[in-house]
Amino acid sequence: MKIRSLLLGSVAVAGLSTAGYAADLGVVTSLDVCDQLGLSGLTISSDDNCLVITGGVSFEYDWGDYRTTPLLQSTTYARDGNKITYNAPGGGLDSNVNVNAWLSFVATADSDFGPAKATIKLLTNNTADSVAPATKNAIGGLKVSQAFVQIGDTTQLIAGFRNGSIFNSGDDVPLNYLGLFNSSDVNTGVWFSKAGTNATGGDVIQVVSNLGNGISVGAGAENLFGSVNGVGLATNPTLVGVIAYAGDGVTAHLSTDYGTGTGLWNVHAGFTGAWDPIKVVGAVAADSTGWWNALGSVSATFDMFTLAASGEATSAGEWGVGGSASATVSDGVTINLGGRYFKGVAPGYAQQVEAGISAAVTDTITLTAAAGAESGDALPGGFIYGKAGVAWAPGGGFTASSSAMVSSTGAYELTFKAAKTIK
Repeated sequence: MKIRSLLLGSVAVAGLSTAGYAADLGVVTSLDVCDQLGLSGLTISSDDNCLVITGGVSFEYDWGDYRTTPLLQSTTYARDGNKITYNAPGGGLDSNVNVNAWLSFVATADSDFGPAKATIKLLTNNTADSVAPATKNAIGGLKVSQAFVQIGDTTQLIAGFRNGSIFNSGDDVPLNYLGLFNSSDVNTGVWFSKAGTNATGGDVIQVVSNLGNGISVGAGAENLFGSVNGVGLATNPTLVGVIAYAGDGVTAHLSTDYGTGTGLWNVHAGFTGAWDPIKVVGAVAADSTGWWNALGSVSATFDMFTLAASGEATSAGEWGVGGSASATVSDGVTINLGGRYFKGVAPGYAQQVEAGISAAVTDTITLTAAAGAESGDALPGGFIYGKAGVAWAPGGGFTASSSAMVSSTGAYELTFKAAKTIK
């Protein structure tokens, strides 16, 4: 929605209608500041600023009997004491609602140093949980989740509440179908010990620069102002540095941070390389407590088949492996078979196998189904489970899905999701 463009277009149409009999009629096209800056989408332009508006709403509802009291627990992770938890009935119905809505406003203008930008992101969400009735359907207040300024092109200066870090922690996702147990516990990949982690993001001052030939570097002071129980608290900053490469089928990075108040340091390095038909991932995370967590993965695609294998290990003596085979049997139909095993701190172990299928039945509808079995030291007999789902993406930024899960432990869960993006 470009207001000035709309007005100019109306004037142009009027000019065409009144001068239709002129044989030498010329048409003049006027570009607004959004066009000049190469920005598109939902925009509003002034004489020198282009405001780009993006946003979205997501909704999720879960219902069934899927919480366990007490929890059925298996392998304990040395990093944080968390345990692999099996879905099992908790003796009553469970439900959960999650709603998130956000709007982002980015105002851009040209400057002698490159694009100058101001970003404001507004966010609201709710929490509705059957085990926490006091918060059920309580809408979180509208809040500013991001507010920062930046300037520059190949080199950028960023300052403000960015709610994000330049610390690069990618290039560490295992390539096999089910992933790996410890990798899943740290939100996919490798990570630090709980005792050795510094706070990053939040209020920041950052400089990032593209040096050319695929190489970029960044440095910043982050976590300048923290909070305890929602109350602002001045903190000693965390210093962050990163160097990354992207090009020729390869992405790689080395990130480090140092807590000026804690004296702790962290390092995360990752590599992803793709050379048809082989893809390789390798990553390691380490911190000043002596903890390290490493992961390696490789996949190979031959015609309709893809084979993948992954492994992980930690300084606590934990290790895990996983493998999978996938076959694209026809256009839009893929069959997956995978397994994974993890040996945690004594006497913990966990293992899982699963077979699944994904079928794009139309251009907008995809069906999925899977069945598997899982067991561990606290549940040596194991259990079997099944799940199925349908996803719908009719266009216009709208997506919806519905899924169901049932387990031989007696647990079951139904989930509905819907979302719409603005861009």
